[in-house]
Amino acid sequence: MDRADLRLVVAVAEHGSFTAAAGRLGYTQSAVSRRIAALERAAGVALFHRDARGVRLTGPGAVLHRHAQIALQAMDDAAAALAAVRDGTAGPLRLGAVPTANATLVPRALARLEADHPQVDPRLREGGSVDLGRAVATGDLDIAVVFAVPVEPVPADVELVDLVRDPLLVAMPRGHRLAGAREVRLADLAGERWVQGTPDMADELFAVADPAPERVFRVREWTAKQGFVAAGLGLTVVASLAADGVRPDVVLRPLRGAGSARRVAAVLPRNAPSAAAARLLELLREVAAELDVAAGSLSARPRQPRRGTG
Repeated sequence: MDRADLRLVVAVAEHGSFTAAAGRLGYTQSAVSRRIAALERAAGVALFHRDARGVRLTGPGAVLHRHAQIALQAMDDAAAALAAVRDGTAGPLRLGAVPTANATLVPRALARLEADHPQVDPRLREGGSVDLGRAVATGDLDIAVVFAVPVEPVPADVELVDLVRDPLLVAMPRGHRLAGAREVRLADLAGERWVQGTPDMADELFAVADPAPERVFRVREWTAKQGFVAAGLGLTVVASLAADGVRPDVVLRPLRGAGSARRVAAVLPRNAPSAAAARLLELLREVAAELDVAAGSLSARPRQPRRGTG
């Protein structure tokens, strides 16, 4: 039995007439009669009683009718669900993001996606830029938010879409000699102790610094790094995208010079990205534009520590 057979059984049962079912489905009465007879031969039982008043279901026919309704509804539901996934209004969305992007950019975009399309099911993977870019290339992710430089040159099967320029900031304790500076350069920080993770966003920056900054503490957790900075044990580098999460007894100053900003980009399949990924990309661009303005404002007016803290 195919879908047409199931629809025929349901139509005949509902109308109690081969003629009425034929009219509804666009068949001739004789075609309906022949098809029902063929179904009965295949089933090995009569599906309908036929008499002068019309046709009605037999016991086996009632069983088939019930299951035909369930099957047709399931097929309709499957078609609707597939259409929603195709249109990007429902279904899974496999997303990857670097931790910095998860501070503000990604969650704000996902919140807007959820508000517009609550049936989309984002599944987030956090990781490094290179690994996430490869996951998009192999089809394990639909979209990823990464730092562009580690990913370039991009794999042949994906494309890189710039989202926002992410300036780097230097986090220092209150009372530091540079806390009142409008901006700092690496040369201003010669001899300073640093608090870094493993790996750290400052590694590439420090690789070209002359003299290379002294590294004293390797601290994995972001909150712990801030604690070391607030205690005066060293400085650290903070992405502008994560600036809102910095504790109030830590001072942020814009870093100037080569390598003092990173490009945040989205990685998507080069051929036919999913509709949900395309929708999220639009929202990421929207949020990125807002964050870019905010980053420019922060660069013009470095954040001051709040009073009464420390």
